[in-house]
Parts: sequence; structure tokens; C-alpha cells
Amino acid sequence: MDARHFRTVLGHFPTGVVAVTSLNSDGHPVGMTVGSFTSVSLDPPLVAFLPDKRSSTFPVIRESGRFCVNILSAAQEGVCRQLARKQDEKFTSIDWSMSPAMTPRIADSIGWIECEIDSVIDAGDHDVVIGKVLALDVHVLHSPLIFFQGGYGRFASTSLTAPAEADLFHPLRIVDQARTEMGAAANELNAEICASIVIGDQLVLIGSSVANSLGTAPHIRLGQRMPFAPPLALPLIAWKDDAAIDTWVASAGPGIDSTLVRNAVDRVRSRGWSLVLRSDEQVRFERAVAALPLRNATREQTDELMAAAGSLVLDGYEPAELEGNQQYHVRVISAPVFDEAGDVVLLLSVYQLPRLLSGDDVKRYLDRLMHAAAQVTATIGGTAPATIESKVVAA
Repeated sequence: MDARHFRTVLGHFPTGVVAVTSLNSDGHPVGMTVGSFTSVSLDPPLVAFLPDKRSSTFPVIRESGRFCVNILSAAQEGVCRQLARKQDEKFTSIDWSMSPAMTPRIADSIGWIECEIDSVIDAGDHDVVIGKVLALDVHVLHSPLIFFQGGYGRFASTSLTAPAEADLFHPLRIVDQARTEMGAAANELNAEICASIVIGDQLVLIGSSVANSLGTAPHIRLGQRMPFAPPLALPLIAWKDDAAIDTWVASAGPGIDSTLVRNAVDRVRSRGWSLVLRSDEQVRFERAVAALPLRNATREQTDELMAAAGSLVLDGYEPAELEGNQQYHVRVISAPVFDEAGDVVLLLSVYQLPRLLSGDDVKRYLDRLMHAAAQVTATIGGTAPATIESKVVAA
């Protein structure tokens, strides 16, 4: 096997870059750059990395019995190169701190994973080091450093979908068909286009496309599930039958006026889109969503989310009219995608909008989003109500 050809072919598989750090016998930090880090097991929690047997750093880490995996960000290429050098004083220009477990944590890393060595397995010219996870956390939300085709770069997360869980298989197939149009709309509007669905009594965020110029990760947490309670994501309920709408409206928390919710549902169905303005109550709700984990939310977290949803002011949540020359702070605009039966199967929403938009600017965003929703509806063989089709044609 030709070594250069081997590296070239495997170099087409991108890998994340981490810094594995520990302490030597004198208590000084040591570290190495690794592109072979991976998770191994959830129960028990195990991770692994593969150091070269020629490494002079790994024997020191092995002697210490513990190590810290620092997930490097795209801005830490300098740290990566510093730790890859063959020298003793690698940490002279690296900012770090000592963790409670006595391992070095590198400042500004995306996250860290502290481990004790569980086993070391022989694997050709490398070792496989299995680490038992002691503690871990995310520190900052940045784009990770990536090694690809012999060079370093960043992961541009402009189009992502949620993990493929059993009840998401069909919706994710729809998102796959919507991806091209979502990306085009995101770039034209210089914004983020997100996709969400309802499964049972849950609202699930399953897809995102971010404008290339924004250079940021999605603002939503893909796979995030939350109670589908009034007045959230109104277009996902607005075209249901009266009985389903009445049941949903009746589930509103004590802070929500059910009559105002029903009026908002009727308004969304009449005009074919939804719009949310900024308010203190909306900010509280968004913070409650951000604090909600992907799984196993506590009772306190769920209660705060429901309370925040119940505090939303419907006049600002679904304003009845927009004046062309007035300025608005819009948080999100949404439009429905329909299936072949005329049911709403997906909600497309625009996020990361400019802070202030005139009513005329809002209309431009609305027209482009409704066109995107209509295109996706056509792509999946769906049929929109005649009132929606006429609005798209007029736009």
C-alpha cells in the first residue's frame, strides 16, 4: 500500500481537531494536537483518540493517567500549530487554566472533556487510547476547526438537519427536498430559513439553512422539541378542522386569552403567513427555549417555557396590520408547506432578520418566503389552498 495514496484518499474524510492536554510529573502542562478523536460508548461514557507511537507527548499523558480533550474552534489554528511542534515549552503562548480534576483547559475552546485512561490498545503504528469520561461541557458556541485534504479550515454550517430519529424519518425526507429552496431563500434574504413540524403535542425544529454571508451556525438547536402550545407556530394549526383548532386553543395557558388566540388563527389562515414582533415577553420565551435541553427537560424548565408562552402579547405576536413606512423589529416570519391532501406538513420561518424593517421591507421578506413555501409544496407534490396560491401569484 502506497502511504501517500493512503493519506490522500483518507484525507477526503474531514475530521475535527482537538488538543489533548495533561500534566507531567513536575506539574507542567503538556499537550498534543489530535485529528483522530471519537466518541466510543454512552454507557459507560467512553471516548478515544489515536496517538502516533512516535509521539513524545503521549507517554507523558499515559503516565499521568488523565487527560483533557479541548475541542478547538476555527479561530484556534494557532493553538493547533503550537501544540503540534516538537518542543518542550508548547504552552508559553497559550492561555489555559487548571480544572478541578487537575487537567489543563485551553481558553476559548468550544468545549472540554476530562477523562481518565481506561485502556490502551495496540493498532499498528498508532495506539488506541480509550478514556473514561469524568466531566464535560460546552464553553463557547463557535465553528469548529476542521482538518480536510491536508489543510485546516472551518465548518460552514449553512445547511443542517436534525438527527434522524424514528419519528422524524418522513419529515426529514421532506426537508431534504426543501433544502435547495431553503438555501436559495436564505441567501437572497441574507437570513436564516428554518423548518419545523408538529409531532403529537410537540413542536420540533428539524432543519436550517443560513445565508453564506452570515457565516454563523443556526440560531436554533436542531432536534429541539417543545410543547406545541398556543400561540406558537400558528400556521401549523391554522388549516386543521374546527375540532382540532378548538382543542388546541383550549390548551392555552392561563395567561392567554383563548378568544385572541382563535382570532390570530383565523387571521393567519386568511392571509397565509405568520409574523412575530419583538417584545420583552418574546425575549423571555426565546430564552426559555434556549435553556431547554434536547432531552429530559426538568419540570422547572418546562414550566418556565409554558409560562413564557402564556405571557406572549398577541397584538405584537400576530399584528393585524403593517404600515409601509413604519419601522418594525421582526423576530420571525413563517409560511406553511402543504402536502398532497392540503394539510400543513412543514413550517418555513425566517430568522436573523435586520433589527428594524419598514413595512415595505417586511412585505419583501414575506413574498420571498411564501414563494419558497410554494416551491417546496410543488416539489413534494402538495396542494395549497386556492387562497394561498392566489397570494403567491399576486406577489
